[in-house]
Amino acid sequence: MKKIQVGFLMSYDYELLKKSIPPVYEEADSIFIALDKDQKTWTGTRFEIDPDFFSWLESFDTSKKIIIYKDCFYDPNLDPMENEVRERTMLGIKMGVGNWLIQIDSDEYFVNFKEFVKDLRSKDVYLEHPEKNQVQIAGFYINLYKYVEDGILYVDESRNQKFATNFPSYRTGRNTRKRVIYTKNLVLHECLSRTEEEIRTKFENWGHAHQVKYNDFIDKWSKVNKDNYSEHQDFFYLEPEKWKRLDYVRGHSISEISKNLNYSSLMPSDLFIWKKNFGQWFKFLMR
Repeated sequence: MKKIQVGFLMSYDYELLKKSIPPVYEEADSIFIALDKDQKTWTGTRFEIDPDFFSWLESFDTSKKIIIYKDCFYDPNLDPMENEVRERTMLGIKMGVGNWLIQIDSDEYFVNFKEFVKDLRSKDVYLEHPEKNQVQIAGFYINLYKYVEDGILYVDESRNQKFATNFPSYRTGRNTRKRVIYTKNLVLHECLSRTEEEIRTKFENWGHAHQVKYNDFIDKWSKVNKDNYSEHQDFFYLEPEKWKRLDYVRGHSISEISKNLNYSSLMPSDLFIWKKNFGQWFKFLMR
């Protein structure tokens, strides 16, 4: 027990796992990949997997840490978000209560996973009686918006995301609605930096499928480019004002983009983190 257990959800964008698994591989005790046994998404759409992917996975897994967890994760009686919560809960239980349960999506790339693990280890006390003292550990997203000439557009303000918990009582996505402990860790999120076809596939099959107004979103996404991005605002796909502005960084790959990003301008301050954590501590003090 008290292991660093990392879980991934494998679906239509499984190829991105080739970029999201390597940054966490060395520090993880085990890596679980949840795959629907009928290869269905949360909306019931079937997806195909190139057998070469499993060949890559086997050759990459030199320490034999990776476990493919197959189960029925699609329930036609549930909406997409309910299916997402169901799968994440099943995966969390499979990884084992009593360990740090980290869930990372295929399009999420940790900048410094070793530091995140260090932060988790400083909080191992929460693994003693996890059901009675539930917490979530959050880092911060750098949301990548669109590949453009010689680089990428990204949201110019990082946003928090929950990545780990000591007890998998998920309510919405990875959110258990329990106390959050914020850490200074950044994750590149290749959320929308895809082709238009890939974005449509994502919007039709993920947990927010019933919430997104695709045509409204894709109209703005299609028009924005390296030369005019500063003339536009409000880019988020659910509540547009949550992503107010974009910025640009050069790079033709995730590794180049990561090297060229100015992380100091995107990392929340120590004071901000302290205020957030104090607020969470106080909010849950009497619960």
